[in-house]
Order: sequence, then C-alpha cells, then structure tokens
Amino acid sequence: MRRVRNRAEVEVHIRSNAEEQIELCFKLNIMKFNRHVSPIENDVQDRSSDAWKALCRYVDELADSGAVEFSPREALGPELYAGIFTLPESIANLKNVTKLNLYGSKLKRIPPEIGEMTALIYFDVYTSYSLQWFPYELTRCKNLTKSRVSTRVLYGNYKHRLNFPWLKGNPVRYQRETVKCSVCEREVIYDEILQLWISLKVGTDVLPLLVNSCSKQCTQSLPSPHSNYVQQVHRGGTSIAQPPDYNEMLRLASLQGQKEPETESHADNVEKQSAMCKPSLLEVIWKIWKK
Repeated sequence: MRRVRNRAEVEVHIRSNAEEQIELCFKLNIMKFNRHVSPIENDVQDRSSDAWKALCRYVDELADSGAVEFSPREALGPELYAGIFTLPESIANLKNVTKLNLYGSKLKRIPPEIGEMTALIYFDVYTSYSLQWFPYELTRCKNLTKSRVSTRVLYGNYKHRLNFPWLKGNPVRYQRETVKCSVCEREVIYDEILQLWISLKVGTDVLPLLVNSCSKQCTQSLPSPHSNYVQQVHRGGTSIAQPPDYNEMLRLASLQGQKEPETESHADNVEKQSAMCKPSLLEVIWKIWKK
C-alpha cells in the first residue's frame, strides 16, 4: 500500500527537486561554455571615453598624494566605474598602495604593470565576473597576502575546470609594439615571446597567470604549478588534460568511502594529474611555437 506523504514531506521533496534542477542547469551551462573557449579579447577599453580619462586622473592623483588605497568605484561613481574594462599602465606609479578594491568591476583584464605595485597587501576583485585570468607579474607583489576573487569563472579552477584559451600565435596584445618578458623583464618584439599559462597561488587564491617568456631559460625558471592543477606550463586549448573538478572528486571520494576530498593541496591528485597528462611538453613547445 502506498504511503501518503504529509505536507511537510511534499514541500521538502519539491524543494529538493527544484534545487537539483537549478544545479543541473548550472552544470549544463558550464559544460556548454567549456566546449567553446572564446579567444582572449584585446583592445577592451575605449581610451577616449570619459570613464577612462577620469580613471587616469584618479591614478595620477593617488600617485602624487601617496595614498594607500585604490578604490575607483568610490572615486568615479558607479556609472563611470561600469565603463572601466582594464586599468591604465600608470598603476605602476602606485608604489604606496596597499589595498586594491575592484569589487564588482567590469574588468576584462589587468595590465602587467600591476607587478610594480610592490606595497600591495590586499587584492579584491570579487564579483568581477569577466576577469578570468591575471598577468604573471602579479607574483612580484611579494607583500600580497590576502585576495578575494570569484574563482568559479577562472580558467582551470578546480570547481569547474574551465578550459584555457589557446595561446598559439601570442594572441594577447598590449598597447606597445614590444612586450617585457614576465621573468627577466627584457623588452622584445612579439615574435620573440612565448605566451604560456601557469596556475599559482597568489594571496589566498590559485590564479591562472599569463606568462610572456622570452627564452627557454626563462620558461625553465618558472616555479612549479600549484598542486591539483595542470602540472606544467602550457599553451591552453581543449586538448590540455586537467585534473577532475570538485564534483568528480566528490564522486570518486564517495566510491572510496571517504568523507570529503581535498581540493587545493591533495598529494594524490598530483599523482593522478601526472598520470593523466603527457610528459612535459617544454621541449616540444619551444620547437613548434613559431609555427
């Protein structure tokens, strides 16, 4: 005989089903996005706009005053703030800034000059959902100990393992005709640069970082990627094998009778990643990167 559910049980069942449907839709959207990786966008900012001019004035004022906090939303107001999609190269002059507040921005990229902000301690780009990667130069901010980032949207993040854009042909372009090596700072033309991805911990988050390397020696001197991420520098693309995402790790853990998988520093995942990935492609990369 079928048991009649009471009202409370029915409500719990309906709510559970609704939550499952929402989670399923979210996963399907992530999977759809991950199959089609958009190329990196250049020229993201209209540098003749009022928003850009106001931001540049604000940066100059901060540099002159020696202020310790960079908070353009409060300085520009929400309307102009919404028109900012990158930062000016003059942020290199913000030598005293310890706190960078870019909460809720529309930023699509940050210039390598952020590495010159050596006093930076706190880096907040939370809910900046179009910001999916960062320049390797951010690692030069040695005092940076705390960060707040919407990690779900980052390339390679363990939650969803979004594919990295393919860097063949050095698609990331800057304002100048030359580019500085992210490692040795030598200034070279684009034909002499190899662009690579690496995942490293910066502040309190593991971030996908774009490296501009001018030589094999500079590439070899890069630090080891963070555990549970792709264990080699790479050029991106859908062919790069990534470790399991968090949901897959949960499933594997449940099969093994574990309570919960570790995410950012699981030694076993490093071994699994090494087994999944091909041997280091460094030598091959340097032979074919000009093709």
